[in-house]
Parts: sequence; structure tokens; C-alpha cells
Amino acid sequence: MNQLQFMGRNILITGAAHGIGAAIAEHFAQLGATVALVDNHQQYLSEIHLKLARKGYKVRSFVTDISDYESCQAAYIYFSNELGFMDTLINNAGISPKHQGKAYKIWELPVEEWQQVINVNLNGSFYFSHLLVPEMIKNRFGKIINTSSVAANAYLSVVACHYSTSKSAIIGLTRHLAGELGQYNIHVNAIAPGRIETPMVFEAGEHFNQSVIDETPLGRLGATSEVEKVVEFLASDQSSFVTGQVIDVAGGWLMR
Repeated sequence: MNQLQFMGRNILITGAAHGIGAAIAEHFAQLGATVALVDNHQQYLSEIHLKLARKGYKVRSFVTDISDYESCQAAYIYFSNELGFMDTLINNAGISPKHQGKAYKIWELPVEEWQQVINVNLNGSFYFSHLLVPEMIKNRFGKIINTSSVAANAYLSVVACHYSTSKSAIIGLTRHLAGELGQYNIHVNAIAPGRIETPMVFEAGEHFNQSVIDETPLGRLGATSEVEKVVEFLASDQSSFVTGQVIDVAGGWLMR
């Protein structure tokens, strides 16, 4: 793949302060793109911003409550004024609350936590898509890459029903937008990571993660670098005839 193809590209990444989001941000910065970073954690966001800036990469960031439309709108206005047209959106932000390392069952789950997870994992992806799509239509080009999960297609005891519901809905959003926006040369796809080496995954505990490894044909957890490459493909010209797809990045776990 031509690494220079991302020069001049402006890529907005949500949930960019840590984990998969931070890895994706650094990867695209290395490939020459200008990265616009969104997260609600000011300290971690400042750290990744400074890390990239010190390496000479082109980066902007904005502390954002992705569950709040007006906060997303403020971030969009800032990036638009700073960078102009943002041609690629990577909806990566997501949460999966745990309580002493475990997810609540439905009868334990506070309604407020359900609303929080749906607001972050699903509504946040809608909000930024809603904001960026008009300019993508105007320019007749755009790439939207959503983050689902293998939990969208299987019961996992380590997550609560709000998480799996939100990730299933992301697949529906992806496919609908792909159908709606294809006529404008806007590609909409999703990735569905399995167990990737991030703090959120390690929080589940060694026993659960080992049970997943035992059922994974490739016999290990995934690395964030392996997710980066799939996202790079979907953001690149190499995927020019790919839209409405969900790509598992899970080592063969839960093949379907």
C-alpha cells in the first residue's frame, strides 16, 4: 500500500486518547494524515497530542463529551475551522462499564448506565456522522469506519446487555448509511474487534481472556497494530469497492 496516499487527508478519530483509538491515531499520523483527536479524558488526550506533535506529526485535539450533541458540534466547528474538510471519520469511542471486574446483569443494571452506554457507543457515532456527512456529500468523497464488536453477534458474559446492544446497532447504522450514502462516493464500513490487547480487555481478567484464547484458531489475543491495518485498508483507495461491510478482527474467534 502506498504510504503517501494519506498525505493531505484529514481524519477525525473519536475515543482517541488511549487503547485502539490512540494506536489508530498514531498510525495515520505516521502515514502523513492530519489527525483530529476527540476524547473526554483531558489528560490522556493531551498526552497523545503532545506525543504526536513532538514527533512532528500534524495533529489537533478537542476535549469532547461524545454523548452530548452540542459538545460534538463544538469539536466539529473547531476542526473545520482549523483543517477544513474532514474526509474520514473513525467512530471508535466506546465504553463497557464493569463493577469489581464484572458486568451487571439486566436486573442489576441502573437505567442511567444503560443510557450512558447507548449515548457513547451508538449516539456518538451518529452525532459525528450527522455532522461530517454534509461536507462529504459536497465533496463527493468520504470514509466512515465504525467500531462494532464480536459481542454484536454472540453472548459474552464479560459485557452487559447495553454494550452488546449498542454494538449490534452500530452494524445496523453502518449498513443503512452505506446504502444511503453510496451514491455520493461515501464508503461506510465497520470493524468488529475481538479480544485486543488493551486496558479494557485486560480488565476482564486472565481467566476469561485465556478461555477466549483457547477458542481462537490463532491462539492469542490481537494487537492494536493488527486493528490499525484493517482500518488503514478501509480508509484507503484499496477499499474503493467495499462498503456496508463488517470485518471481524478476532483471530477467527466466533466465525460466522
